[in-house]
Amino acid sequence: MIMYNDLKKIIDENDNIVFFGGAGVSTESGIPDFRSDDGIYNAVTKYGNSPEEIISRSFFDRNPEKFYDYYKHNLIHAGAKPNEAHLALGRLEARGKLKAVVTQNIDGLHQMGGSKNVIEVHGSVLRNYCMSCHAFYDLEYIMEQKNCRGQTPHCEKCGGMIKPDVVLYQEPLDQNVLSAAVSAIAKADVLIVGGTSLVVYPAAGFLNYYRGGDLILINKSITDYDSKAKMTIHDSIGMVMRSVVD
Repeated sequence: MIMYNDLKKIIDENDNIVFFGGAGVSTESGIPDFRSDDGIYNAVTKYGNSPEEIISRSFFDRNPEKFYDYYKHNLIHAGAKPNEAHLALGRLEARGKLKAVVTQNIDGLHQMGGSKNVIEVHGSVLRNYCMSCHAFYDLEYIMEQKNCRGQTPHCEKCGGMIKPDVVLYQEPLDQNVLSAAVSAIAKADVLIVGGTSLVVYPAAGFLNYYRGGDLILINKSITDYDSKAKMTIHDSIGMVMRSVVD
């Protein structure tokens, strides 16, 4: 608990904090991560293709029906609720201390937890757009398969195929989103990193832009950046954030 008290002191004394998080932030909401033993990438699919292949752009273009079947059953968790980490970060922002959340997650739970300035590096399942006329569709439309041909949703305005606003394998990250993430991290006095193994680039490279002296890592497993951090806590991120914010 001494380390918790030290982190609480850092938070109490600073008003320019940025949080950078990954899949581990949402596992406590019942959403599986990608690379653990029970993660999505280690699951066997009924199609004989690897999960990485199925959620690639080339597979989406070739087999949208199979893509959407897998996507709806494995990447959509409509019943998930914000956990203690999401809620604590929302309270930090409301207190004027947290300036931004940079997340690799696509579930929208940070916004549900009260955070408003959320930079979604990999997009969001809550946003979907027609590939022809760019009309917007929410998640409910995608899941209900209104005006669909099989699993694949189509635009009710022009008939074009709808694509989730998520970054698939083989797709580049949005440059405006990247710039916003780098800018927020570079300007931060305190950077709290949680629930990420820091092995996926370019997102993992964001830490190289941090110029402050208070890099805090909260992760259940060891990362390559542990030795560079001022403080590392290998514990439940929800429990840690609730303890140091309340």
